Formats: sequence, C-alpha cells, structure tokens
Amino acid sequence: IMAELLAGRPWAGEFLVQHRNGTTFPAEVHDTPLLNSTGNLIGVIGISTDISERRRVETALELERGKLNAAFDTSAVGFIVSDSTGCEISMNATAQRLLGDPPPGDPGVSREDSIAEWELSRADGTVIPYEEWPSVRAIHGDFARDLELHCHNRRTGKRWICNFTISPVRNSDGQVMHIVQTLVDVTETRRLDRALHLNNIELEKARSGAEKANLAKSEFLSSMSHELRSPLHTILGFAQLMDSDDPPPTLAQAASVEQILKAGWYLLELITEILDLAQVESGKLAISREPTSLTEVLRECRAMILPQRRKRGIQVTFPETGNPYFVDADRTRLKQILINLISNAIKYNREEGSVVVECTAVGGDILPGRVRVTIRDTGAGLSPEMLLQLFQPFNRLGREFTEMEGTGIGLVMSKRLVELMGGVIGVESTVGTGSIFWFELNSSLAPLAVIESGDHLAPTQAHPDPAAPIVTVLCVEDNLPNRELIEKIIRSRRPNIRLVCAGTAREGIQIARTQQPDMILMDINLPGMNGVEALQVLRKDPLTNHIPVVALSANAMPADVKKGLDAGFFRYLTKPIKIPALIDTIDQAIEYGLVFTE
Repeated sequence: IMAELLAGRPWAGEFLVQHRNGTTFPAEVHDTPLLNSTGNLIGVIGISTDISERRRVETALELERGKLNAAFDTSAVGFIVSDSTGCEISMNATAQRLLGDPPPGDPGVSREDSIAEWELSRADGTVIPYEEWPSVRAIHGDFARDLELHCHNRRTGKRWICNFTISPVRNSDGQVMHIVQTLVDVTETRRLDRALHLNNIELEKARSGAEKANLAKSEFLSSMSHELRSPLHTILGFAQLMDSDDPPPTLAQAASVEQILKAGWYLLELITEILDLAQVESGKLAISREPTSLTEVLRECRAMILPQRRKRGIQVTFPETGNPYFVDADRTRLKQILINLISNAIKYNREEGSVVVECTAVGGDILPGRVRVTIRDTGAGLSPEMLLQLFQPFNRLGREFTEMEGTGIGLVMSKRLVELMGGVIGVESTVGTGSIFWFELNSSLAPLAVIESGDHLAPTQAHPDPAAPIVTVLCVEDNLPNRELIEKIIRSRRPNIRLVCAGTAREGIQIARTQQPDMILMDINLPGMNGVEALQVLRKDPLTNHIPVVALSANAMPADVKKGLDAGFFRYLTKPIKIPALIDTIDQAIEYGLVFTE
C-alpha cells in the first residue's frame, strides 16, 4: 500500500477491521496520497466505509440468484436466451439436454452443420426446410407460439416431439433486445395420447360389440317369447273352451282339462319369469320408482293369496296399523316381490301352519331411512348349506322332486328387483322351526294425492246378450289353429258378432275397406306386411282410420308392448290370452268404435 502511495498512486481496497471492543466488520478503504511540489509524500487522506450491510445484501442476492439458477436449470421447460441476431446468450440445463450447445439455427453454427445434424418435421412427416425453422424465422421477426415439431438428431439418433414458443423481449422503444425460446418435450404426452386414443377405439369397439350383443340378446328373447307363447296360446285357448263348453265335459274330461290348464299356465309363468330374469341381468328391465304405500300393496296381496292360503289351511297375519309406510319403489315390482315371498311361505309351510307379515321402520326418528318387511313362516326351515344356494336360478334345494310347484326363479327375481330399487334382502332360518325372509327399501314421504290402484281386478266374465245388435269383427291372423280358436271363442261367448278372417295384412286391409268392421283383431307377425305396418295403412286411409285395432300377439316383451301402443293400437293383448280378457277388450273396442262413429 505504502509503495503505491509513495509512488503517488491512490489505493483502494477492503479490510476486515477490528474495533477496540473486539467486534469486526468489513470496511472499504480509499487512500489518496498528498504530495509536495517535489513529488514527495507528505500525507494521506484515508476514507473508511463500513460495508457490512452491503455485504449482507449481496450475500442474500447471491443466494436467491443461486435458487433461481437451480430452478432455471431443473425446470421441465427448456429456455434459450439469444440476442436480437439469434446468437445464444444463455441456455438452461433442460435445453442443453434436448438440443445441445449451441442450439440448431444459431448463427454461431453454420447452416450446413445444422442441417447435417438436425431434421425438423411436422406431425404428418413433412420435412421443414432450414429457412422455416422457428429459430431462423425468429431472427427475421417471425415469432411462433405453440408450434409442435418432430425433432431428429442425426448424430445421436434421438427422436422427440417438441412444443416451441419463441417470443421477443423489447425495450421501451419497442426494439427487440433478446429472443427467448421455450421448449417442452411432449413425446411422452403424445405417446400417452395415442395410447389413450387406441384404448378409446378398443373401448368403442367393445361398447359397440356389447350393444350388438344386447340387441341380439333382446331380439333372441323376443323371438323366444313369441315362439314359446304361440303354441301355448292355442293349447290354453282350446283348453279354456273345453272347460267352459256346453254341454260341460265329463268329470274325467274336466280333470284332464284342469291338468292341461294347470301345466300350461305354469309353463307360461316359467317363460315370463325366465324372460324377466334375462331382462334384469342385461339391464333392460325398466323400474319406475315413486312413493308407494306398503299398506295398500299388502292389502292387494292379501286378496290375491287368499285361495292359496285357504287351500292349505295356513293362517296368514298381516300388519294391522294405520301407518301406510311409504317407500321409494315400483308398485308393480313391489307387489311381485311380496306375492313371491308370501306364496313361498305358504307353499313350503307345514299343514295348518302360520305366516306373519310385519313392517317396521329402520333408521332416524323423524324420517326413517328404511322400511323393513318381514315374512315369518313355520315351515321346515333351511340348513346353512341350503342358505348358501338360496338365490341361485333354478335351484329349488331338492323341492323339485316333490309335488310342490315352482320354477326356482322367483327368489332370484325378488333379490334382483329389491336391489334395483336400492334395497337389500336377506333370510334367517332354523331347521325344524321356520324361516324369516326380509327386505328393506328406502322410505319416502307420502305423495300429495294417493289414488287407489285397481290393477288387481280381474276382467269380468262376459255373458252373451241375445238382444244385442249384430256387429262385425275382422280377425287378421295367418295361423289357422289360432283363427279357429278365435272363431270358437266368439261363437260361444258373443253370438251377435259376425267374424270375418283374413290370412295376410293386405287381405285384411282390403276387407276393412269394403266391409267396414266395428273392430279389428290384428296379429303382429304376419307374412309380408306385418301388423304394425298394416295399422299405419289403416290409419292413413279415411275409410278405415276410425276403426279400433287391437293387437293380438305372442311378442310379449315390454318393449314390444310399448312399441305397439305407441304405434296406435287400441289395446295390446299378449298370447296366450285369457278368454274373459279377450271378450272384455272386444266389447270395449266395439263400444269405442260405435261412440266414435256417432
């Protein structure tokens, strides 16, 4: 220091100064020499400044700068900062890993070298000329955003997909000072996108296949329903006629007819339950849930099981309470469940046994969460092994070898229906004591208006009226035994009806135009033009559009019935028919036609 000062040169530097009290601090010292006229040092002007705070701030800034640099280098986004001519100034580690240093297109790298090492292309495989590279275009002020390119480094063989954004950094005068490139490697993202796309294609194929399978299954079920019901319609129809013939059958004949009817209706029940179960399993069974009074449904069930109860001498006790116990359920399906469980409790009970039906609220104090229905019997009970097999289709647990009738489907259907309505079902049993079947459904508030249901009322038996005016009924049916059955039913029950028959839809349409019948019975599955198409022709013709047409078909699936009613049929009767229901419908259709004509 003294050498500098003696030479007449000022000196500046930093010292760690120690105070007399022992503390130390950094100081910045400026020494200026004072020289006389001969150039000799005669004194020194020294200025010492405490720079502790400055050093603290600089240390903090350096620490933050280190953090920013670490974040800059470890970012998933590559950053390249260039000057306005495109020459690289800085590059983070991600960009270095992706591109190398210097980047392609940088003026510091020759055009030939860049082209030799790199190939850029679009998603369709089109190679991009060097002049169109994003970094080259940016030098001429053409900046890009979210430009996706496929990159190939010929030297390393690496291929990847990059999303480029190249933006200018301008000064206050709007001049470009720097160019910032951001690069995002989207190779894995695009790979996943492609995999997801392919997966979606496979899922769509699977969904389409499932829909086709469901459609095929529905068509098969509809076809099976038709094929099985058609012969049953003839069998049960003629058996009903024989049972009510005049003169009546002999005792032996009546016993035989009773067996035919008994077996026929049982077979129909089996067909219906199998198709219902198939619909449930395929998710096609429609459930219409609404607030439903358990008390009212049980009252209807009491009337329906009365003959079975009396036949076996079983005492059935229903809950005697003013509480209607409203539940969230499909009324028809709820009745189906109750009839099945109560009928089973009677069927598998001991002679002169008892069945107790109870309803209890389960849940909160104000609005119970669920309502439990319990059916307790005094039958033989079920062993633990039997309980494990209880809800299996067609498994009657050995009862199939007894005289007790059953399909082995009712309990399975009950379980599926309870679950479809958001409930649960269970059973407890003790061998030699009896069984307790129960199910729970979500409770509901009472509806604003409750209308008594009359769907349990059977059609009244029709009696011929000798004074009734002659009316004409047209029956369009291609099956000869079915036509003969309709003829016999009408001849024995409605002698005032003149029946005209046609074997095809076109023949039926022609007869309807010329003879103007009072109503038409129309089969759906007709050769050539089907019954629905024939109905459309009749509705468009002013000569026939007033005639009520009743569908009489073995297509008995719910979708078939809905389709028929939506098409405009006055009623839709499914085969096999019950004679009282057919006569009732014919009377209603004729009455409707007469009122319409007047």
